Amino acid sequence: MAKVCLTIHRSAHEIGGNCIELATSDGHRIIMDAGRPLDAPEDVKAGLLPLSLDTTRPVDAVLLSHSHQDHCGLLRELPARWPVYCGAACEKLVRLTGGIFGNAPPQPFTAWESGAPFSVGPFTITPHLTDHSAFDAFMLLIEVHGKRLLYSGDFRIHGRKGALVRAMMARPPVDIDALVMEGTNLGSDKPCSSENDIEARFTDLFKATANRVFVTWSAQNIDRTVTLYRACLRTGRTLVVDLYTAEVMDTLATFGRLPRPGWKNLKVVITHSFAKMYRNTGREAFVSRMAKFGISADKLAKTSSQWVVMTRPSLIRDYEFKGVAPTPQDAWSWSMWHGYLLNEDGHKVQAWFEGGQCPAAHIHTSGHASPTDLRLFARKISPKTLIPVHGVNWDSEADGFPPIRRLADGESAIL
Repeated sequence: MAKVCLTIHRSAHEIGGNCIELATSDGHRIIMDAGRPLDAPEDVKAGLLPLSLDTTRPVDAVLLSHSHQDHCGLLRELPARWPVYCGAACEKLVRLTGGIFGNAPPQPFTAWESGAPFSVGPFTITPHLTDHSAFDAFMLLIEVHGKRLLYSGDFRIHGRKGALVRAMMARPPVDIDALVMEGTNLGSDKPCSSENDIEARFTDLFKATANRVFVTWSAQNIDRTVTLYRACLRTGRTLVVDLYTAEVMDTLATFGRLPRPGWKNLKVVITHSFAKMYRNTGREAFVSRMAKFGISADKLAKTSSQWVVMTRPSLIRDYEFKGVAPTPQDAWSWSMWHGYLLNEDGHKVQAWFEGGQCPAAHIHTSGHASPTDLRLFARKISPKTLIPVHGVNWDSEADGFPPIRRLADGESAIL
């Protein structure tokens, strides 16, 4: 029987940039994720693939666990002939982002269904929808030549889809030879409250604030968008999102009962810069359609008591031009990882609010599993070997896990 070899091309000792290969000795291979490193300079658009990844040979499939850039951001650097498999919503999000920013992937895509096995070459792959801050995120069970590998992708248990992970833990896949698992939050104290708790905290903030509440969050964090929208409904406020967030919501409208433009207590602010970007990428029709659900930025300045306003660094200039300025009667919340506040964009947002003496009330929960939940999940899966990825504290936090085999980037292991 052919041997099965696992190679971590990148993410063995860092968070993000996942690129993992599973190959057989008879010449077949699949790639799990093609992520852009989190520390890659923004102006570097090419030359970021791991040197150990051979792009001259064919692959049976590239499997995308989800649509975050640190898992799919290097698709455009892969050969156009390599077929990509992922969830249907994941494909839409990847193509949406690529179309706006001019880096649409050239590969053919095939959508999978959660829980439905499919085969590529000798590999049988069963995707399992999971809980993560990215919509349509999956774990992957891969079987080949008598070996069984589970790739966790990014996951958590405290989000709105936590029941999916708990169900897998209650009836785990058996005889797992290798669990390739993320460890983002090992050795950290990041908040891991439930989204229901976050919703309650935002509800309290909205009630306690006399005027506007400005919130910074990721447009693709659908859990957080749902949380904010539900808190608005509970307090009689209106959620105001930008064009990109509106398009994300519109794109995902067919994948469940999710908030979208046209629903009550939801408006789209159409700013000059975003509208220009959309028109320059051939999306004039979308801008016109969103205008039916739109609100002008100057209205956010004149009637200030009912709005929960999405705030990005790229929106601030247009807000200021229309007279939108934070005040001591407003509040602002950074609903993302606090580390992003330390970069240039984070400093810009913070300085804007501090300049208006606007009180801060940062409310967030991690998109990744807590250290306790990571250990619990790994013990329930009970693999013969756990191969760590997507973490920086695995060496100091190894206690409480099944037997660990550490690999370096580019290093291979026979399963």
